[in-house]
Amino acid sequence: MGLSVTHLLVVLAIVVVVFGTKRLRNIGADLGGAIKGFRTAMKEGDDCTDAGGRATHGAVAGEDKAAEDKGEAIEGEVTSKKNDKD
Repeated sequence: MGLSVTHLLVVLAIVVVVFGTKRLRNIGADLGGAIKGFRTAMKEGDDCTDAGGRATHGAVAGEDKAAEDKGEAIEGEVTSKKNDKD
């Protein structure tokens, strides 16, 4: 009950007739560009973080380190310490 090569060729022929080769070429180029951009963004994201997921360079990294040195919570960080100031 699986798809054979003949079935796939028939489906491909119908798609070419419906959309045309020029439109399929444009769709393929757009899809390829999107995948390339995604991979580039993922690589840049990996370069900007260390093993713990923290930023390693730029203004964000400096802000994180300064807040850690002071014992302050970083914006968006969940802490388990309770600050009871009366």
